[in-house]
Amino acid sequence: MTAKTKQRCGWAEGNPLMRAYHDEEWGVPEYDSRALWEKLMLDGFQAGLSWLTILRKRDAFREAFKGFDPKIVAKFNEKDIVRLLDNPGIIRSRAKIEATIGGACTYLAMEAAGENFSDFVWAFVDGKPLRNTTGKVPAKTPLSETISKELKKRGFKFVGPVIVYAWMQAVGLVDDHAVHCFRAKSRAKKTG
Repeated sequence: MTAKTKQRCGWAEGNPLMRAYHDEEWGVPEYDSRALWEKLMLDGFQAGLSWLTILRKRDAFREAFKGFDPKIVAKFNEKDIVRLLDNPGIIRSRAKIEATIGGACTYLAMEAAGENFSDFVWAFVDGKPLRNTTGKVPAKTPLSETISKELKKRGFKFVGPVIVYAWMQAVGLVDDHAVHCFRAKSRAKKTG
């Protein structure tokens, strides 16, 4: 099957960058704590914008935030914030930049308390992706509301239930590939 003949989720059909993201990343279970945190921070930057905007800027984000290494980002100060606000390669929102720095501190605090971020996240779904078989993709769910509340309790910002649900889809906590999508069909063959 070529890239042109594969059936995909509708949102992934138009742009080559979105198509590659869909085909290679979206919905693939992520278990690495740092990668889960990075994707949560990027979803926070997406608030009010399109995911394509974030994808186009993702490499610049990774460079600006030092590979999203929480130990480095947690030490960012006002000088770093100004540097980031002057960087046209990223979303220049002081609130989102400060939320990412705070998110690094929260991530490290969880780690210091013996709470592995990946274990924390995957515990909400008993370690296995939830499969959406309804054909309907919600903007948020009761589970995304629960996870949002737990993230907020720990100190994360820009983690409302809609952002959290988009993140859950991105990191494979929930599999929302459309039934006609080749990714859903390949998943069905693998699982069953």
